Amino acid sequence: MDTTGAWEKALRETEIIRSRIIGLQTFSETHVPYILLSPSEVNEGDTVVRTGEVLVHRPSLILPPHIPQLEGFDFEGDNSFNEDTMINFLLVRGISLPSMKYDNKVFSLNVFEGKIQDAVGTYGNRLQREENTATGLIRGPDQVWQLSLLIFVCSQIARNSSVDIRRLLDEYHKKKDQS
Repeated sequence: MDTTGAWEKALRETEIIRSRIIGLQTFSETHVPYILLSPSEVNEGDTVVRTGEVLVHRPSLILPPHIPQLEGFDFEGDNSFNEDTMINFLLVRGISLPSMKYDNKVFSLNVFEGKIQDAVGTYGNRLQREENTATGLIRGPDQVWQLSLLIFVCSQIARNSSVDIRRLLDEYHKKKDQS
């Protein structure tokens, strides 16, 4: 699948079922745990379950001067694109990731024996029962799970931007008052 087709598939089929309630840290790194559910391409009727976390280094409006770094997203796997191709592809479409490091660690890759709707219910109920406000629940296609995960992380950063601005202003005024 080409990059354009992969991106369109991810946009069309990715659904953020449950966002993180806990916001991202403004001045330090944030661990963003997730559960990503995908219909199995091997066993029809089953669901692929990826659990992991993305470490977002310094997710604030104060950005380092280098380009985004995407580690652990496995862009070199069966896909016809790599990290640089993906970043350039997004930039051409006016989508820019803040210049920081995104480090993905997949902790487990399992199969849920049942349809994706059942998996969504099971994992959604589990997160609610555990009162887990830090873990996101995402549904996306298995072929382009990396892009679904990027869509999720970017949505969390966008949600946090107004909080980041307020915190930056508060920090600025605090330093100004101290001098």
